[in-house]
Amino acid sequence: MLSPEKIQLLRGYLLEEEANLRQQIHSLGITSQEADVAASNHMAEDATAAFDQAAAVSLQRGHQVALNEVERALARMAAGTYGVCERCHTQIDFARLKAIPQAAFCMTCQRVAEL
Repeated sequence: MLSPEKIQLLRGYLLEEEANLRQQIHSLGITSQEADVAASNHMAEDATAAFDQAAAVSLQRGHQVALNEVERALARMAAGTYGVCERCHTQIDFARLKAIPQAAFCMTCQRVAEL
């Protein structure tokens, strides 16, 4: 079981990551008006604008997925289940949590999930 000191350390990592992700999502700030690529007189400009928009939307979605994982980890902390593998219910190694504080699976179960 994780000590209160280790949980506080990991909570700090998660809160910092949550703030960073929120800031990155906000800085991308894609609005519905920007989601509509404006037609110009040049096909190349249209293609560049469409590519840039698609890249920004993809980044925003990736950041949102990561933010959701961080929020789920914080919810597990609040529920007292943080640090326990969601698949096999064994303790997740502290070194793994320190490297990936939002980890929901132990290394063995993570490998299985990635297959």
